[in-house]
Amino acid sequence: MTREAFHKALKDLEKEVLDLGEMVKKAIRESVRALKERDLKRSEEIIKEDLNINNKRFEIEERCLSLIATQQPMAGDLRVIAAVLSIITDLERMGDHAEGIAKISLMIGKDPLVKPLIDVPRMAEKAISMLDRSLKAFIERDVKGARDLCAEDDEVDALYDQIYRELIVLMIENPKIIKGATYLLWVAHNLERIADRVTNIAERTVFMVTGRMEEINVSKY
Repeated sequence: MTREAFHKALKDLEKEVLDLGEMVKKAIRESVRALKERDLKRSEEIIKEDLNINNKRFEIEERCLSLIATQQPMAGDLRVIAAVLSIITDLERMGDHAEGIAKISLMIGKDPLVKPLIDVPRMAEKAISMLDRSLKAFIERDVKGARDLCAEDDEVDALYDQIYRELIVLMIENPKIIKGATYLLWVAHNLERIADRVTNIAERTVFMVTGRMEEINVSKY
């Protein structure tokens, strides 16, 4: 493989990462929408579609390993491939969290939600926005953008804490809804973990560009 062909292969890898990111963003958004609208059929579809996310991750991983084995990349090129391997792992796990939300929706079944979903969709949109911008920072080698994203994780944590407090109060006031409230706590926790994984992507971008491993996501919560 010529140097030019190798660099094209790296660019193709980055495009595949963006494609995987789009699949994950859709899964997150749809899982919360299906929960809110009590669309059990769509929740079942999201669970099945998670296999596509898994397969996409494995496909990209195989391409990365092939490039390492056949091209023996050094320095900056190797950091790009290492970043891709790390990022697709986090993306696949985000897909698992979205699948988890869909499974919770099925566990709730035909029962009504114990409270209207207001902050949960806000958490989801915030996490999706962070994910979108983290991948943009990765593609553009934007260290400042990546660093700034890590600070936003506190906003998601704050929403999670708010949901937690509200649901605890509801459970104390009416023990009969403990089961349903616990399900919504699990949903919020999945979204909080998605945002945490977004910061992993941002940290990996900083490493890819600078060559320095840093833990940027130091939460105030």
